[in-house]
Amino acid sequence: MRLPFLLTLPRVLRHSASVGADLPPDEAVSVDAPDPVLRAALASAADGDHGPARELLAQTREHRQWELRDGYVSRLAEAALHNPGWLDAWQAEHPEDPDAALVGADLCIHRAWEVRTGESAGQVTPDQFRAFFALLEDAAPVIGRAAELSPADPVPWRIALTHALGSQAPREVFDDYWAQALALDPHHYGCHTAALQYLCAKWHGSHTEMFDFAERAADTAPPGSKLHALPLFAALEYTVLSPDAPPGPDPYAPRVAAAVARALDLSAAYAPDSLEAAGFRNCLALMLLRTERWDEALDAFRSIGTRATKYPWAYFGDDPRQEFLETRSGTRVQLASRTPFFGRPPQPRTAPAPAPGRAPGAPCAVAIAAARPADVAQAALMCGVSLRTAPATDTHTYVEAVADARPAKRSILSTEDPLTTAADNFTTGEKWPTLVLRRTPERCGLTLFLKGRPLAAHEWDATSPAPDHAAVTATAEALARAFALPDPRPLTHILRSTGNPPRHQADLLAALSLPPLPPGFGERPDVLDTLPGARVLTHRGLLAGIRSALTTRDGEHPAPPGAYRPRRPRWWLLRTLGLLLFTAAAVHGWAAPGVTPVHATVYTLVALYLATALTRARHRRRARAAAAPE
Repeated sequence: MRLPFLLTLPRVLRHSASVGADLPPDEAVSVDAPDPVLRAALASAADGDHGPARELLAQTREHRQWELRDGYVSRLAEAALHNPGWLDAWQAEHPEDPDAALVGADLCIHRAWEVRTGESAGQVTPDQFRAFFALLEDAAPVIGRAAELSPADPVPWRIALTHALGSQAPREVFDDYWAQALALDPHHYGCHTAALQYLCAKWHGSHTEMFDFAERAADTAPPGSKLHALPLFAALEYTVLSPDAPPGPDPYAPRVAAAVARALDLSAAYAPDSLEAAGFRNCLALMLLRTERWDEALDAFRSIGTRATKYPWAYFGDDPRQEFLETRSGTRVQLASRTPFFGRPPQPRTAPAPAPGRAPGAPCAVAIAAARPADVAQAALMCGVSLRTAPATDTHTYVEAVADARPAKRSILSTEDPLTTAADNFTTGEKWPTLVLRRTPERCGLTLFLKGRPLAAHEWDATSPAPDHAAVTATAEALARAFALPDPRPLTHILRSTGNPPRHQADLLAALSLPPLPPGFGERPDVLDTLPGARVLTHRGLLAGIRSALTTRDGEHPAPPGAYRPRRPRWWLLRTLGLLLFTAAAVHGWAAPGVTPVHATVYTLVALYLATALTRARHRRRARAAAAPE
């Protein structure tokens, strides 16, 4: 362990709870969450119904909402990548529909890039490249058809610019596509971001050409346009994603700094937790961290709120959400370590995103443990999270996390939701399995814990296609082993189901012979508070948890820390006799010349300790008696 870390650790422990305490909880953060109308269209498409998607895109075309239309088309094409039946039916029923043709054109690009993958060229095999270019060649007439059916729409030209990038089209082809896009909408955000990628150094341009293009577009953009963030994307491409840095002084440092300043001004023009601003705000947070502007980076995370995006975090790992949460947590640690021990943590520079109570979209979570409530309570004494337990059956217990006014320090910076963090802890060393179940408006999930290890996880998403069969089979087998089922095949069928996540989640519990989810789950937090026998297990510190584990009898639910416990007569007798004995010894020690001051001091301290314990116990007994109903 390095010495600088040891020197800053006290600051982190002292300030970690207050730095960034106004940020939305980790469990409320989602990646690229769609707006309600798009969510409904995606859910219907997963069920095979293209009607809502058709109505949605028709409205954007009629009202010329090109920016909104571009985002909707991309998400619908992504949804059709592994579940194209609804799009095939739409195109068969309405072969001249410009919206169906547009989604089909974008789908061709998605298919090609799925084959190539997002790896660098050196990591892509020759077979992948051959398939990639073949799919792009097949996509060209589809894109042209989409542009013909909707001649006023700039979105087909955004797809064409992306096609030019992947197909390594010559500059004159790119220039022609770009001229067509400009003629239809000179400030279209999607077309500009696609063109920026073509012009960057790793594709077909250079750093200078990329920055020139981005700054020129931002200088001519209307006030408040997201095109003002285009230089930020160029700075991100140059600073973070470019493989080689130029030797000597950085010639682009002033342009990078100007891009960040321009993006900060743009972010201030949007409301906190804005869906429209989420894309460039996530990039802004990363750029601020790269320049170690920790205060401003934390403010950027405040403005992002719950709206993480796939990019740029997907560049750093397979799970963009986890990368976002870990980066946000690391920012809090950095600020806490830089705050003087007796100093005041930096205050927000911007208004925090509204987060009253449970944030919209935050998952409801409940666990089902194959153990009695007393056994769960005993195991959870040192998990650092307050829990509510309720009997589900004679052998099963419902568990949910309870909000803490002052959460334990060891749980503050965890990037898992509190219940998952607690289940990881209270199942350690236990033989019974625990299933943590989560639900949001569009998805349901589960994690299986056994002996402190997450053995399996699964998620049903109303907007996504059926998951991989091999992964689902492995999850079903783990669940079958944990709950002693002889045949995992029915579980595999349930896990692969799509379209109705709450129903599939309930079906799985029935197949596992587990109790059903409590009423109201997914609609409100604290669903266990009205169940018979519900008890709250207040979180304890480490030493208090050890003491409770050693002193609570088996089969009892531990009392909250500081709660009144009636003292037995033996307790009163022993401490009273001890007080008399040590008081007499202290008086004798200070008066007699043969007793050393050390011994006299020890006798005095023991007598004071016993007197304090007796006084506190008497006051608590009187308060208890006064509060008892007559």
